[in-house]
Amino acid sequence: MNAFKKNWIKIGKLSDIPKRGSRCVKNGDLTIALFRSADDKVFALEDKCPHKNGPLSQGIVHDGCVTCPLHNWVISLETGEVQGPDEGSTLSFPIKQDGDDILLGLQTSSDGIK
Repeated sequence: MNAFKKNWIKIGKLSDIPKRGSRCVKNGDLTIALFRSADDKVFALEDKCPHKNGPLSQGIVHDGCVTCPLHNWVISLETGEVQGPDEGSTLSFPIKQDGDDILLGLQTSSDGIK
């Protein structure tokens, strides 16, 4: 039985992400897209649309969502859930902001970061 614990990792500064834009970080084979809203909130989602694996980091950030650049699926930045008539979700990750610093919450276990 593995015990899980949240590990907060500093991944950059708010100023590293353009308003209504994104940047990506890697965790092993996983690419995580960091999004900054117009009101400076930061969100983290796996950089993969649930429809056809489109790069969400290249999408348009608007109204608490990102629109996939391939087929216009709209994904909630907060939950990773697809909005509207389509269904699906992408992984979302917790974010903490400490002043200008951005921290990403990843699960750790005795096997390493998950």
